[in-house]
Amino acid sequence: MHDALTGLLQQQAPVGRGTWRSWWDQLGDNRLDRAEVLALLASLTSRLPDHDTLRHLLDSLAERRTPHEAGEVWQGTVNVVGTGGGPRTFNISTASAFVAAATGVKVVKTGSRAYTSSLGSVDLLERLGVRLTSSYAQTEDTLDAHGIAFAGPFVYPAQLTRLARTVAPTGLKPFGRFLNALGPFLAELPVTAQVTGVSTAAPLDTLRQLAGSTRGRRIWLVTNDTGADELLPFATNTVHGDRGLTRVLRPGELTPGDGSFADLRPAAGADEAVRHFRSVLAGTAGAVATRTVCLGAAALAVAAGTRRDWLSAVAEAEEAVRSGAALALADRLASARPPRPALAGAGARGPEVARV
Repeated sequence: MHDALTGLLQQQAPVGRGTWRSWWDQLGDNRLDRAEVLALLASLTSRLPDHDTLRHLLDSLAERRTPHEAGEVWQGTVNVVGTGGGPRTFNISTASAFVAAATGVKVVKTGSRAYTSSLGSVDLLERLGVRLTSSYAQTEDTLDAHGIAFAGPFVYPAQLTRLARTVAPTGLKPFGRFLNALGPFLAELPVTAQVTGVSTAAPLDTLRQLAGSTRGRRIWLVTNDTGADELLPFATNTVHGDRGLTRVLRPGELTPGDGSFADLRPAAGADEAVRHFRSVLAGTAGAVATRTVCLGAAALAVAAGTRRDWLSAVAEAEEAVRSGAALALADRLASARPPRPALAGAGARGPEVARV
């Protein structure tokens, strides 16, 4: 039994970076059998380990990446991704990304096919006709052209693909709880900030420690008293920011506070989901849906540093919906020509590990 699995099972001390390095080496050399890999994933899923173990795991993956060709940090750009779980809603953060971008905020959205929902962000985008980018160059080009990009699996470590192949035909869906929780920290993007919704299904304290030990980007973790991984106008929301600072947003503070999850329920069926999503961007899906996506868009604007005042950011988001700018942006992106081809090897596929 590999020391990484032994350490996770015994939980007597953190699993160090050297142990994780050995795990990835043996996985790459096909020296780990399927049962052992399944056991490790099951252990990580049943009980998320301590922060130090997870930090070592993330660092051991990061050091295996080849330097990306993006170069400088994409200043003023924000990534939005959630942990999944909690009450079921339509794809709120995807809609908020379009709305924020329509106000001039540069947004990169990462996501996946559904693990815990009926329709993940990738599933929805596919039906909308919006293409995922397959390299950093494509992502940067799309950002320059449209102010928004949806990054494909290339941002995730290649070692996760090896895990998926090793456990096949089981697949990674049974381990979605772990992958969703850690997914927001696995994507490598040179953004200024990241906004991550955290549901009650994810371990907030551990994720706050990971956010605090992550370098290179500002990370906001968003929670609320309903357990959803979104900012909600009818809930008491907490934004966990830098250096342990928090901001509490109460119902009625930035938008009217009425409404419930009945106003945010997902549509039944893929075709209806696309129609409903477009109506959200157009502002015709109901006042509560509009307020919700505009609150999320405001968070992206403030986190990215392009806006300082929450109230004005919400007002700008509402105008982007009311004027038709948000829906028009989605239509332009869907009809855009494919971005320039990826460099050889730059678009290697990885698993989709973090739901909306």
